[in-house]
Amino acid sequence: MRNSRRIKSSKQFLPAIVPAIALFYLVSLVAQQAQGPSPGKYDAQTETKVKGTVDDVRLPSSAKAIVYLMIKTGTDTTVEVYLCPKSFLDNMGVAFAKGDQITLTGSKVKQGETDIILAREIVKGTDTLVLRDDKGKPVWS
Repeated sequence: MRNSRRIKSSKQFLPAIVPAIALFYLVSLVAQQAQGPSPGKYDAQTETKVKGTVDDVRLPSSAKAIVYLMIKTGTDTTVEVYLCPKSFLDNMGVAFAKGDQITLTGSKVKQGETDIILAREIVKGTDTLVLRDDKGKPVWS
């Protein structure tokens, strides 16, 4: 008799738990998409140094999402640069604006069909912002 009660209780519990599990997975998926696509892995072999002018700053609505810069390196050349989470820039007291002259060191990687640079170090005026160590590991994590 007791076994039949357990089975009956489990059957009553199952319809309530399935939607909860589905909701958990849905919320996780939405949160990952809000942070944007992963930019790939830092590769020291593709490290490059770029000097240019900030053409656009893409600030996310979420503090955990990544800040991107569009850098003009010549008359027709624009490079997309992946920096770090917005919260890290805020904590460091650093901001970028259109027209800022910067020099950056970073790794060229593919993000889908687009080439981007994962910034390791940015020099703006007399300030140097270190975003990754020499091996490319983010200093904010």
